[in-house]
Amino acid sequence: MAVVKRINHNNERRALLIPEGYTSALNLFETENAIKYVKDTFQNMLSQILNLQRVSAPLVVLRRSGVNDYLNGVEKPVTFTVKEMNETGEAVQSLAKWKRKALADYGFKAGEGLYTDMNALRPDEDLDNLHSIYVDQWDWERVITSEDRTVAYLKSVVRSIYQVIRSTETNTCTQFPQLSGPHLADDIYFVHSEELEERYPDLMPSEREDVICKEKGAVFIIGLGADLKNGKPHDGRASDYDDWTTISELDRPGLNGDIHVWNPLLNRAFELSSMGIRVDKSALMKQLKIRNELYKTDLDFHQRLLNDQLPLTIGGGIGQSRLCMLFLRKAHVGEVQSTIWPDAMIETCRKHGIFLL
Repeated sequence: MAVVKRINHNNERRALLIPEGYTSALNLFETENAIKYVKDTFQNMLSQILNLQRVSAPLVVLRRSGVNDYLNGVEKPVTFTVKEMNETGEAVQSLAKWKRKALADYGFKAGEGLYTDMNALRPDEDLDNLHSIYVDQWDWERVITSEDRTVAYLKSVVRSIYQVIRSTETNTCTQFPQLSGPHLADDIYFVHSEELEERYPDLMPSEREDVICKEKGAVFIIGLGADLKNGKPHDGRASDYDDWTTISELDRPGLNGDIHVWNPLLNRAFELSSMGIRVDKSALMKQLKIRNELYKTDLDFHQRLLNDQLPLTIGGGIGQSRLCMLFLRKAHVGEVQSTIWPDAMIETCRKHGIFLL
């Protein structure tokens, strides 16, 4: 079992994890080559298995459009004034709503979808081994039918994505034999967040993730956003993209979830993807009411959804640096992406053989 030391810094809410005796399996140049290999391999397979077309995506959007992603509903985006237009622009935090609008504008049909390289800034993020203010992920979205709005369909898409994840890990280990593995479980296990609470009522959500991932290897946790019996959600979700209120055939709320795998280097659960079937008109209004956000119905995106001008979709984000970090056996996301970190974290990592780009 990996021995991991937890180090807390005064200005950080999350602990920094330091694997004992850590040494990177790849040097700087090998790492850069491997990052490109992982990204090229994964996106090519993902586009084929989900029938996705690559498209260009914005780095900034206008606030009045309503298409920016407010994640858990409280994170503030980077804002600025567009001089020529005298309007407020925002750096994207993800493209959950923009993708659905693009599917309508570009004329995609049921069974077709898009993906894009999404680069975002999340200044409210608490920094640690897995989290930075710079986020790079594959944002994808696919048109579905009303009959597809089921947990069974959600699971089928999750299995397809997990198949691509496993294949990419296997190919990467073959291409770079310095790496150990592959380590990922053969299959992904499905569990609802309410079931996890019932099994482990005395544990925090992150602790439940650790326990179930250590046991199963790869887990998809269904139903994120709605309150559990303890009055709090397993994890937060914004009101206007994932459907976390519709009662599914499981007789439980939610048509969304997260993919987690066990990370043996960090000895913890490791989130790779957040995804789900998106809100229809009914779910949107219900979730806006729950969050006291009915004012959003005046925004362009929400107007288009309520007026049947947007397709039903499923979509999500898959972390590019997260995948690279996992497959290349890196201890910190800063080893596979270049961004800014607190000086104390940089120095602590350096002392333990973790060199941040």
